[in-house]
Amino acid sequence: GRQAMDTLLVLHADHGGGNNSTFANVVISSTGKDIYSCISASVGSLKGPRHGGANAKVYQQFLTILQDVGTTQDPQILYDIAVRLLKKDYFDKSGLIYGIGHAIYTISDPRATAMKETCQMLAHEKGKDKHFETLVAFEKAAIQAMKDIKGIDACPNVDFYSGLTYSLLGIDQSLFTPMFCIARTAGWVTHHLENRQNNRKLIRPANVYVGFKNK
Repeated sequence: GRQAMDTLLVLHADHGGGNNSTFANVVISSTGKDIYSCISASVGSLKGPRHGGANAKVYQQFLTILQDVGTTQDPQILYDIAVRLLKKDYFDKSGLIYGIGHAIYTISDPRATAMKETCQMLAHEKGKDKHFETLVAFEKAAIQAMKDIKGIDACPNVDFYSGLTYSLLGIDQSLFTPMFCIARTAGWVTHHLENRQNNRKLIRPANVYVGFKNK
């Protein structure tokens, strides 16, 4: 359990300034504001279901599948569910398959690969092999559905297996994203201190109007 928790915290650690929550931190830091405001901004960003909050969404999505079809590895059943998710006809009807796809990683997410191994180990220890096998089968079905419906080559991201892994450790759903925050805090603090030290200019994005112009 301790080894699995260490793995989770390492895999969820900050991985550069480009991700949404770290960038939120950098933007607030550039105003000269205190570290508490900057970390709060990062936490607020990470709560979003398309960012760190996705780990809870993935698990809720998985629980819905288990409730409806049980621990099945039938590729057709799971493919149909994936298609329904993309067509906004299942779960929260957002059109998203939580845990599948990443802005940078398209072929594979190395964090997801390591997370998958940890999840498999814990599932075996807890007698939940069927749950893990169902999630693996759904991963394959979801990737195929993304290819067929959207023409996108996608892969599981770090959130796909993290929810089940956290639950196997006995951690409540309400703490999934806070655990992610704990792992990210060291990086957020470092970015904040770096920006203060360098006296970085105020970050202000340039917006370009692309609407109609009066003739």
